[in-house]
Amino acid sequence: MRVDPDATTTSERDALGQYLDYQRETILLKTEGLSQQQLGQRIPTSGLTLAGLLYHLAFVEEDWFEVDFLGLPRRQEWQVDWAADRDYEFRVALGMNPDELRQRYRDACDRSRQITAAARDLDQLSASTAIGGKPFTLRWMLLHLIEETARHAGHADLLREAIDGTVGE
Repeated sequence: MRVDPDATTTSERDALGQYLDYQRETILLKTEGLSQQQLGQRIPTSGLTLAGLLYHLAFVEEDWFEVDFLGLPRRQEWQVDWAADRDYEFRVALGMNPDELRQRYRDACDRSRQITAAARDLDQLSASTAIGGKPFTLRWMLLHLIEETARHAGHADLLREAIDGTVGE
């Protein structure tokens, strides 16, 4: 369920979490009630699909939080030759069940929340030096994820409108 952020008097960590959760739930809201065929529908000017966005964002959550921040190995399903198949997650998602896709994204988000909660503070540095050869803070990563998820929520809004005319919330 999507809840408006109430971050005017909360901690910075909680505020960042609330804004990210709002965008995560927006993505799920835009895919709610759609069939596999509808989730795979494209608009003429783009190869993006709602299915692809869901699976891509599951990858984004896991790659940033688990791999880059904690230094864990990539999950088996993401052990692919990305240079040979840059659109792997978008392509594979088209064959996935809608409930499976949504749950996959929810599970990735839940693990990300757990990682955030377990972090020492927002200044904790990443294991990875993938950004300019330097580690990044949890704060920077949360801001980045808010930006990326919100950008894809905008894409999802346009895709959903093209599928069945649903607009807004």
